Amino acid sequence: MTKKAAWFVLAMVVLLMVAPVTFAQTPGAALAGGGASWVGVAAAIALGIAAGACGIGQGIATAAACEGIARNPGAGGPIRIAFIIGVALIESLTLYALVIVLIK
Repeated sequence: MTKKAAWFVLAMVVLLMVAPVTFAQTPGAALAGGGASWVGVAAAIALGIAAGACGIGQGIATAAACEGIARNPGAGGPIRIAFIIGVALIESLTLYALVIVLIK
């Protein structure tokens, strides 16, 4: 990745992290003032970030596990077990984010 692309990705991550905090309002204040509530939008953005990050993490984990098994087929069993546990933990992050979105 070039330096310019890295700065662009960093800027987008910062903007996506700041946007929910900037636009989030308490539901009571939005209803009392007649304005729109941004809590749902912020929760949806957070879920999108969590799902995207989990997808990238699972892809990296799958590639590393496949590469490890290809290099040393004898270690396939332990690598497979560690891979399944790791992917389950990665997937739990998305599920926790989904539960938070459904609560909001």
